[in-house]
Amino acid sequence: MQPETRYAKSGDLHIAYQVFGTGSVDLVLVPGFISNVEETWDNPSAARWLERLGRFARVIAFDKRGTGLSDRVEAAPSLDDRMDDARAVMDAAQSERAVLLGISEGGSLATLFAASHPDRCVSLILYGAFAKFSGWYPTEEKLAAFYQYVEEKWGTGESVRKYAPSMGDDAGFKKIWARHERVGATPAAAKALMRMNQEIDISGVLSAIRVPTLVIHRTDDAAVGIEEGRYLAQHIPNARLAEFAGADHLPYVGENASDLADEIEEFVTGSRPDAEPDRVLATVLLTDIVDSTKRASDLGDRRWRALLDQHDDLVRREISQLRGREVKALGDGFLATFDGPARAVRCAAAIVAGARSLDLQVRCGLHTGEIELKGTDIAGIAVHIAARISAQAQGGQVLVSSTVRDLVAGSGLRFVDEGARSLKGISDEVRVFSVAD
Repeated sequence: MQPETRYAKSGDLHIAYQVFGTGSVDLVLVPGFISNVEETWDNPSAARWLERLGRFARVIAFDKRGTGLSDRVEAAPSLDDRMDDARAVMDAAQSERAVLLGISEGGSLATLFAASHPDRCVSLILYGAFAKFSGWYPTEEKLAAFYQYVEEKWGTGESVRKYAPSMGDDAGFKKIWARHERVGATPAAAKALMRMNQEIDISGVLSAIRVPTLVIHRTDDAAVGIEEGRYLAQHIPNARLAEFAGADHLPYVGENASDLADEIEEFVTGSRPDAEPDRVLATVLLTDIVDSTKRASDLGDRRWRALLDQHDDLVRREISQLRGREVKALGDGFLATFDGPARAVRCAAAIVAGARSLDLQVRCGLHTGEIELKGTDIAGIAVHIAARISAQAQGGQVLVSSTVRDLVAGSGLRFVDEGARSLKGISDEVRVFSVAD
């Protein structure tokens, strides 16, 4: 669940921050160009990554002044101002000393803080960071293109191809990124912040870093080249460089996102986590819009896309509220998992009911069984059974296997026996039950 948002006082300004996690070491997360501590949790990939950090650390995340939920400012803030904000947040969170994790542009602030306040910095981690602004925007042409983008396309999510190339064709992620732009900063604020960023050059302070430092960078980072990470590692005394494959600039996307978190955990705690089980018990939910092709044809592309966006928002909201995990969008439906079958059933019922208000008919299928974890994806017979049950459901119906029905006994949920069904690819018949209204 999303942590509580609080405010720290930095001079006359209020800086939004959150504290979460169960670890014994404090980890201050210094975000990149823009952020919003609450919106981040609406991004399934980002939320999973943050939860991963929270397993070994007490994470302190904040929005820099001028961004997210923190106070807006009349003039672009300096790095000194932002250091005051970081210190104020640490004080408010009662953190005397912490590991600083600076991501992208946030690496400059984290580095300057580590050099200026070694008494409050246990160690320093830099991901996708750079010493000079030219490492981010190396030419005047590229910088001019950024300002043009802000003026004409800010809030559309088109920049996702620069920061997360692997997600460039994922319409759902692009929509999430579009909202990230809008709630992270207004267009005017984005331009003002970038004008401040143009002054960044911390190359002169790198030699003054006296705390253990880890530099992490992807070798084909599309936003900040690998040579920037190598420069930092070469010029910070005794820094260690960890290079990972990939072109994504965002740390929480890409096949090796969990490997990045493992590297951070080992640096912070001295040991890597035990290997996560590759098979777990879960309740699998499959949703699908009935007659979507016909509805799209009747409405036309533009109106259908708008309706589909409303549907996607509804499904994601219900999955999040009932503590499920979105695995992936499936065009006209979703695949999700839950560690509690009753919550999964209630989520499916809420999705079906909500879809009716959009004049859509959604069908859902659920089964509880062992699934195989494949990075952020899942596989196994339980997934196939849930998919086959979903295909058997009528519009506006939630069908569950007898396993799900048995596991939610005493929950107050009511079911109607729909009989045994032969499911394609499944040798034995499966008894299914519909959820009663």
